[in-house]
Amino acid sequence: MDKLKKRWGITSNFQILKIFIVFGITGSTAAWISEPLCNIFGITTDNLNIIMYWLIRIVLITIVYQFILVFVAFLFGEFKFFWKFVRKFLNVFGLKF
Repeated sequence: MDKLKKRWGITSNFQILKIFIVFGITGSTAAWISEPLCNIFGITTDNLNIIMYWLIRIVLITIVYQFILVFVAFLFGEFKFFWKFVRKFLNVFGLKF
């Protein structure tokens, strides 16, 4: 745990617990929300190849995940930590914040 705390720049085990909870809630919620969003946009296995459907759904989950991550992190008081995380992710795609 000490290596993780040092790497992430955090000080307490309680903060690690909050971070793990935020990751868990965010991942589950993003996957859960992606199906209705796919239906809204007409992305279904009925009108798309199964591989194309899952590629689009994974991209959609990834995008939705970033928004939910910042929101849930704010609710848990960990916005600063997760905003750095999201900025690193967005920098990979050339978006600077």
